[in-house]
Amino acid sequence: MPANFGDYEQKSNDPSAAEHRYDSEKAVRRNPHPDIAKVQASRPDWNHDKSWHFTKPIDPDWKLGYGANDGGESLKKAHVEIDPYEDGRPVIFNYKLLISAIIPRPIGFVSTRSEDGKSTNLAPFSYTSVVNHDPPLFTIGFAGGFSNAKDTLTNLTATKECTINIISEHFLEAANATSINAPHGTSEWALSGLTPASSKEVKCSRVKEAIFSVEGKLFSSQEFESRATPGKKTGVLAIVEGIRFWVREDALNEDKNLIDPAILRPMSRLGGIMYGRTTEGCELPRPDYAEKEKGKEMNGLIKSKMAGQ
Repeated sequence: MPANFGDYEQKSNDPSAAEHRYDSEKAVRRNPHPDIAKVQASRPDWNHDKSWHFTKPIDPDWKLGYGANDGGESLKKAHVEIDPYEDGRPVIFNYKLLISAIIPRPIGFVSTRSEDGKSTNLAPFSYTSVVNHDPPLFTIGFAGGFSNAKDTLTNLTATKECTINIISEHFLEAANATSINAPHGTSEWALSGLTPASSKEVKCSRVKEAIFSVEGKLFSSQEFESRATPGKKTGVLAIVEGIRFWVREDALNEDKNLIDPAILRPMSRLGGIMYGRTTEGCELPRPDYAEKEKGKEMNGLIKSKMAGQ
């Protein structure tokens, strides 16, 4: 781990940071580099020639009972136990730990409109996922409670509408620009240079550059209270129902049920200020019990469930 992450230096110099909004850059200090421009200059250029492709699985000959494919190396490593509320541990450490552990995370690029229709908002959220298909349900996590809500949550709560757009490589920088801490009333659309496109069922725009977009209606929401500071509201979970999908035609198959990852080229969120790209994959079919039993692959492996497993 790079030494310039500086968490404990942050803790001693600014112990109040844990009490700030978790999405406040000055408090969280996701950027570990004093001079990011110098660091970027030292790195290789973006590889435009790297295209989506399939590879074999790590061990194409893996069979039931084989366990991990690393030859037991992972069993030789010790683990560190962490109590998220141990004495002296700032809760902001849990945030930084979790966003570096739960990776890659899909990014929900959320567009909303104010209740009076006079203001819009466009912002990326990496606490995003799909959790059901009938009805299509998506989750979006917001830092801070309703009383301290930023524009996206305020608009979504008031109008019950949004669009969720998936960020692709060709507009990564523009999407990231919408996370700027601009004064209230400043248009993220203008700062990013992205193009609003009309939606069918909701009033807020979708991102025209996006390969895949969802028109959504707020299904439900839940506010969370801090364990470390009882009474303090620290987050909101919004569940959004997808009511209309938009897919760029060159990315969609004839049955309209598959999107080509070579066209989608989605970007994901990692820890700190890192993004990840998806350029390769492997395929593994779900094993069928009857077939494995017939092939005698499970000989000696069939055991009852027991305590400790």
